[in-house]
Amino acid sequence: MRFEEFAAARLPALLRYAVLLSGDRELAGDLVQEVLTRALLRWRRISRVEEPYAYVRTMVTNEYLSFRRRRKLPTVPLTYEALDGPRAPSLADPATGVDERAELWRQLIGLPRQQRAVIVLRYYENLSDSEIAEVLGCRPGTVRSNAARALATLRLELTELSTSEGKRS
Repeated sequence: MRFEEFAAARLPALLRYAVLLSGDRELAGDLVQEVLTRALLRWRRISRVEEPYAYVRTMVTNEYLSFRRRRKLPTVPLTYEALDGPRAPSLADPATGVDERAELWRQLIGLPRQQRAVIVLRYYENLSDSEIAEVLGCRPGTVRSNAARALATLRLELTELSTSEGKRS
């Protein structure tokens, strides 16, 4: 059997095994990749043993154990969001999301202008309290108190709304 055929046939099983050993998919992928790289270099000898899969699985085990003995370096996990950009949120029913956004918009419009401005600048424009204070010409403490009042009002109104809808169901 050629190495490419072996790797294609046994890669899923090796990855599952490495995940079970390490408890981490990314580490498992690294372990299997390292082992398969070394196995490729020794494939003539490995292919002659009775069970090449058992031999390579032992290599994965040994690599895992030796990796655990090495000093662990801090790593930053690679996320697919970093590669592809943020994923769109999924809603079970898009119409429900429209209704919820419309209700939130109605509640937001009902806030006093200063409180509404603080909420929009904070959550839509992503400004800090000091930046909001500069935009509105007030102190950061005023921004924080307006935000607290606005959020308390929205929380209360949305809770009342969901409670009243729950009684209708």
